[in-house]
Amino acid sequence: MDNSTSQSHSSSEQFNGEGFVEELRNELQEIDAMEVSDHAQRFEALHHKLNQALSSIDGL
Repeated sequence: MDNSTSQSHSSSEQFNGEGFVEELRNELQEIDAMEVSDHAQRFEALHHKLNQALSSIDGL
C-alpha cells in the first residue's frame, strides 16, 4: 500500500500549479503591453494552454 501512495503523490506533483499560474500571469502582462489588434491570437494560445492544463488535472 505504501508504494501506491507514493505513486499517486508523485503523479500529483507533475503539474506545478504555482509555476503555471506565474507563467500565465507573465503572459497576461505581455499581452497587456501589446497592441490591442494583436490580443486575439495571444488570447487564443493562452486559452489552449489553460485547456491543456485542465485536461491534465482531470487525468490525475
